[in-house]
Amino acid sequence: MATVIDNPELLEETQAGNYFVSNYPPYSLWSEDRTAEAYTALNRPPTRQSPLGIYIHIPFCRKRCHFCYFKVYTDKNASEVEGYLDAAVEELRLYAAKPFIGGRKPTFIYFGGGTPSYISSRQLSSLVNRMKEILPWDEAQEVAFECEPGTITKEKLAVIKDLGVTRLSLGIENFDDNILKTNGRAHASKEIGLAYENARSLGFSQINIDLIAGMVGETSENWKDCVARTIAMAPESVTIYQMEVPYNTTIFKEMKVFGQTTAPGVASWKTKRQWVAEAFAELEKAGYTVASAYTAVKDAKTRFLYRDLLWQGADMVGLGVASFSHVQGTHFQNDHDFDSYRNKVMSGELPIYRALTPTDEERMIREFVLQMKLGHVERAYFQTKFGVDVNARFKAPLEKITAEGLLMVTDAGPRLNRDGLLQVDRLLHEFFKPEHRVARKV
Repeated sequence: MATVIDNPELLEETQAGNYFVSNYPPYSLWSEDRTAEAYTALNRPPTRQSPLGIYIHIPFCRKRCHFCYFKVYTDKNASEVEGYLDAAVEELRLYAAKPFIGGRKPTFIYFGGGTPSYISSRQLSSLVNRMKEILPWDEAQEVAFECEPGTITKEKLAVIKDLGVTRLSLGIENFDDNILKTNGRAHASKEIGLAYENARSLGFSQINIDLIAGMVGETSENWKDCVARTIAMAPESVTIYQMEVPYNTTIFKEMKVFGQTTAPGVASWKTKRQWVAEAFAELEKAGYTVASAYTAVKDAKTRFLYRDLLWQGADMVGLGVASFSHVQGTHFQNDHDFDSYRNKVMSGELPIYRALTPTDEERMIREFVLQMKLGHVERAYFQTKFGVDVNARFKAPLEKITAEGLLMVTDAGPRLNRDGLLQVDRLLHEFFKPEHRVARKV
């Protein structure tokens, strides 16, 4: 079943569902019977020198967080981890032989999870060296790597640095032990400072700290403390997400058992927006610049290429179980079963599970809604790339959001104010095609 998202009041309490908009058209439209479109895209030489990225999913964790909705495993032994990494390398080898590469080298690489820092230093070195042999990284402008504080020693961080990582992201989320434990986080507060100090001493060019506003048990006092401690650490960037409760999380499963519709202990969207607003204000006082709905950077020139280039339609190959790819306008996702993924790849078969090739209009909408998360959309960019005047094309929804006091339309393009930026994911559905303005319901 589905329901139209047209009433902001319905979203004030944190209910189950995916609030964050990460792509367009919706994933529910991707299908197994369209996988041939992915192969067509892979077998076509690039028509232009679009940036190429690599995402590798390391799906292993010490614990599964209660709010986690990613494909992760906490029960794999050393042999299974090794076999998975072998498969990821082989998958890259299969892609590298396809015409779509067209002689390009990766502009950005992203190690995501799960917990990339979960695997050993030896495994990391072996993985990266084999990947570089297939597609050299000498032209990469960014290598981003996610870490869980309790899984990194100074020695492992040194290995990560030597592998060429330029952006180290620490998944701190909160500094309070009780809140970390309540939400199923594996690390404790005492591990945060040591991890950060070790990373800082090794000279990473960009350290990012992740926080989540509104975790189960969060209070206003605790949130202010988290913000203050983050500012004292002075990372190059801070990413703040507002807590949501997707359907395949532990929290949602417990909600179903007790017949609950509102996530217990999770702050309302109004409160979460207020907390993020307060955090951004404090960060700005400390010299940071708000660069998107989720990010503040110490230097306004600091970029996050993985985000910026994907939001501009770059090609990206996603390696690993359930990973997502975008190649020459076609979206596709890998097999989501661990053994099936590995068996397919090791037998020489790409593990593509479902795909979708958006229309030209849908490609334009995708870039528009994603770039709205920056707080501004450049009219000239869309005129040049798509031949579309976004002020005219989206006149009705822009006027509606302007009437809510959240946006201003300028000659340069739409501009969200701070209130609008903090609830941009709710607003984005206004720009979807009518048949796509739905939210999944269980």
